[in-house]
Amino acid sequence: MSRDIKYIGMDVHKEATVIAVLNGSGKLVMESIVETKASSILQFIHGLRGELHVTWEEGTWAAWLYDLLQPQAAQVLVCDPRRNALLKEGNKSDKIDARKLPTCYARGCCGRSITGNTDYGRCASWGAVIRPSARI
Repeated sequence: MSRDIKYIGMDVHKEATVIAVLNGSGKLVMESIVETKASSILQFIHGLRGELHVTWEEGTWAAWLYDLLQPQAAQVLVCDPRRNALLKEGNKSDKIDARKLPTCYARGCCGRSITGNTDYGRCASWGAVIRPSARI
């Protein structure tokens, strides 16, 4: 029996997060917009079955989201958008970005950015990083 892999891309913003889920064959199987709150994101993730591989772009929310989702997924990758040519191609929108991210992840073309462990000091390239968990 083959593993049931899901590639999940997230385009994260202050109020809402756009999520796209691709199956192991790269077919879009689900898309949703959830509130950027721990409970909303975890509720969505807990509704998925299989081996979860999650990615999103580096940004203000990246370290918080990594710490939230790393225990929930088989693999988590924060993508460096400057090293990702696929995100620069074509039209831009939150929905399109959320769909492109898991494709990049599956192809191995996302540049790794951070690895979490609540080490906010390693996020110096973002400038002043706020601790979003304070609003939960």
